[in-house]
Amino acid sequence: MSKVIEELQKYARELVSSGLVVGAGGNLSMRDGEFMYISPSGFDLKEIADHQWVKVHIESGQYEGELRPSSEILMHLECFRKNLSINACLHAHPTYSVAVSSAGKEIPPLFPDFPAMIKKVGYIDYVIPTTSILAEKVSELVVDTDVMVMRNHGVLTVGKTMKEAYFFMQLTEESAKVFTYSSVLGSPRILSNEECTALRNLSTEKYRAKLLEK
Repeated sequence: MSKVIEELQKYARELVSSGLVVGAGGNLSMRDGEFMYISPSGFDLKEIADHQWVKVHIESGQYEGELRPSSEILMHLECFRKNLSINACLHAHPTYSVAVSSAGKEIPPLFPDFPAMIKKVGYIDYVIPTTSILAEKVSELVVDTDVMVMRNHGVLTVGKTMKEAYFFMQLTEESAKVFTYSSVLGSPRILSNEECTALRNLSTEKYRAKLLEK
C-alpha cells in the first residue's frame, strides 16, 4: 500500500471516529505527482477499501476505474491546481462549525492554538454543494487560506500533509464549540490582533507548525 493511500485510510477513519462526519458525508484527497487520490462517491469513509480510492488526473480531471469520485471533485481539483504548496484536502461537516456559520457568525480566536496554528479563515456564503460555483469560490480563497468555512454546509481545510489539514479541521471545530459554549455563558473575550500575532511569533508554536508539515 502506498504512503498516500495509507494516509487517506488513516484519516478517513479518524474523521468518522471523531464525529466530524456521519454516514456518507465528507470527502478527502491527496496529491500524488500529477494525480490525486480522492474518496469515492457514496461511500461511508470508514468502509473504503485500499483499492477503492479514485485516481484522478489533476489537470484534465479524468479519472480511472469504475467507481465515481466524490461529488465534490471540482472543489478538490481547484485546490490542487491553484495552490501548488498543498498536498491534502479535507472536507467535513463538523456540527459546531456549521452551527456558528449558519447563524451568520464567524469563528473567533478564543484560545492560543487556533490563531497560532491557523493563519487565515475564509467564509463562503451558501452555495449548492458539488457545483462549479462552489469550486470557483474555493479557488478564490485557497491560494492563501488554510480553512474555508461554507455556511450551512461544512468546512474545507488544506495542508502540506493530511496530518496538517486534519489538525486544522480539529482546531476549527474546537474553536466553534468553545465559542458556542462561551456565548451561552456570557460575552466571550476574543483575543486581539496583537495577541494573535504574539502567539504566532512564539518559537514553540513555529516548531509545532513545522512538525505538522512532515
